[in-house]
Amino acid sequence: MRLQGQIAWITGAAQGLGEALAYRFAQEGCAGLALSDIQSEKLDAVAAAIQRQYPACSALCLPCDVRCEDAVAQTVQRIAHQLGRLDILVANAGVIHSAELTEMSLEQWQWQLEVNLTGYFLCAREAAKLMKPQGKGVIIQINSKSGLKGSYKNCAYAASKFGGIGLTQSIAMDLAPYGIRVNAVCPGNLLDSPMWQETLFTQYAHKWGLPEEAIRRYYEAQVPLGRGCTYDDVCNLVVFLASDEASYITGEAYRVAGGQL
Repeated sequence: MRLQGQIAWITGAAQGLGEALAYRFAQEGCAGLALSDIQSEKLDAVAAAIQRQYPACSALCLPCDVRCEDAVAQTVQRIAHQLGRLDILVANAGVIHSAELTEMSLEQWQWQLEVNLTGYFLCAREAAKLMKPQGKGVIIQINSKSGLKGSYKNCAYAASKFGGIGLTQSIAMDLAPYGIRVNAVCPGNLLDSPMWQETLFTQYAHKWGLPEEAIRRYYEAQVPLGRGCTYDDVCNLVVFLASDEASYITGEAYRVAGGQL
């Protein structure tokens, strides 16, 4: 119950890590959850399931494309109107398209920058407008180990994530006088996530001419602890950073990658 009574907004919450974070935040005692994604049907199902399992937590389904300035602003206005305030933002919405530099189209480049970096900026900016008058708040970006080290055939994704860490460090300084803490969490390879299961395994297997299971074994072998990252691994750190236990931590980027550099 480390987040008891808190109001949190989680983007990219319709599936994968965002969904796992939503359940964990409800379990940790959040009084209200605003859940956003572009997959409205999946998002509605997640919100309804959380409301049934945790009736003390008001789970709102607020579909939103984080690339759209007006949509983000309207979502935050609805949070203020329906939940009264905003204590925590987890900017989790993200996309990836793997391609070698000379095969990366401008469209794919812009798509990843718009969702992963501009989307984070817009959500953080609007969330801060609610948090500043409160004199407190927490913003956490779900980044990636690719935000700390270049990523093979993922130049756009890595660029967006490197930018996200620069943004985190910068707005942490902007918002510190208002009691708002800003940090980034950099997961390793979430091999059982939709991003890997529906996209990356297929892309990498095609590019390298290997079966998908061989791709999994390859990535597991890169990790000193010998396994992929799990949702719980990430949720444990996010909950800590969102809680008062981390009251003296801001402007940081934490890798959760089993020792992988």
